Amino acid sequence: MKQVARNLTAAEDGFLQAKQYVLMDRDSKFSLAFRTLLEDAGVEPVVLPARSPNLNAHLERFHRSLKAECLERMIFFGEQPLRKAIAEFEEHYHRERNHQGLGNKLIVPDEMVRHSSGSVACRERLVVMLVQSGFSRTLGEKGAKTGAAERG
Repeated sequence: MKQVARNLTAAEDGFLQAKQYVLMDRDSKFSLAFRTLLEDAGVEPVVLPARSPNLNAHLERFHRSLKAECLERMIFFGEQPLRKAIAEFEEHYHRERNHQGLGNKLIVPDEMVRHSSGSVACRERLVVMLVQSGFSRTLGEKGAKTGAAERG
C-alpha cells in the first residue's frame, strides 16, 4: 500500500496532486505508513467514523458498478489496459449511463441529448482493446453467424 500512496501523490501524474483531503474508511489496508506518506505529500487523510456506511455511499456504489459492469467482464494484461478500461467506464458512467438516483437522468448530458430529432448513433467503447486481444475477431465471426442464422 505504500507504493499505492506514492503513485497517488506522484508529482507528474498522481491523482491526488493539488488535493487537500482524501476520505478513507477504517480498513486495515490504510495503515499508518500509508497515511504518513499522504501527509508528507500535503494530503490530509480523513478517516471516517466507525459504522457510518452512508458517508462514503456514492463512492462505494461507483466501485460496485465499475466492478460489475466493467472489470469483472474483462481480463487485463498489464496496467495500461486496466487504466484505459477504467477511464472509458468513467466517461460512460458520467455521460451515457442513466442513474436511478437522479430520476434516470445523465450526470453530464451531451448536447445532443436534448434534441428530439436526428439520427441515433451507437458509441463504441473499449473496441481497440478487444481488437488487440483478438477477442473481437472471434466474437465478430460468432456474431456474424448468429445474425445470419436469425435472419435466414
